Amino acid sequence: MREQDRELRKVKRGLDRDRNKMEAEEKKLEMEIKKAAKAGNKQACAILAKQLVNMRKQKNRSYTASSQITSVGMHTKAMHANMKMAGAMEQTTKSMAKVNKTMDPQKMAQMMAQFERENAKMEMSEEMINDTMDSVLAESGDEEEQDSVINQVLGEIGIEMSGKLAGTSVTGGKLDTADTEADLELDDIEKKLASLRAPS
Repeated sequence: MREQDRELRKVKRGLDRDRNKMEAEEKKLEMEIKKAAKAGNKQACAILAKQLVNMRKQKNRSYTASSQITSVGMHTKAMHANMKMAGAMEQTTKSMAKVNKTMDPQKMAQMMAQFERENAKMEMSEEMINDTMDSVLAESGDEEEQDSVINQVLGEIGIEMSGKLAGTSVTGGKLDTADTEADLELDDIEKKLASLRAPS
């Protein structure tokens, strides 16, 4: 493109030089036409006038050619810009194709599914490790402390139930309804405490 642009500028400069020469010749012809007119030489005036008309036509052609050369240069630059743009689009298309090839949807889905599975395994492993650490780091006196708390609760319940039973009366060799309810409540509590004492 640069070489062609240089050639076009060279041709245009040549046309400009030729046009300047034609303008100088045009002025000479005008002066000669005036001299012939003053001398009354009609035939010379007609010949010189014809030459002047041809000179002016040639000058106009020079202007037209110069404008066409300028237009060609502009079209050349536009085509070069389009070629560069096409090259950039080609490279972009290749890059996009590589990215699409790398980012395969099926592979991405498989990768995400595998990630979820591994993440679930990791969470399960972490939970198991935490449970193991809790059992290892548990204090040795925890069981004795639990038994002591249970015995204390049983003692408090026994005292409370004894107090309730002490205030009951027997009619006709049978316990009152309150005594029966107290017995049932005591049995229920003893069953619950027995289940608490039973090893898990």
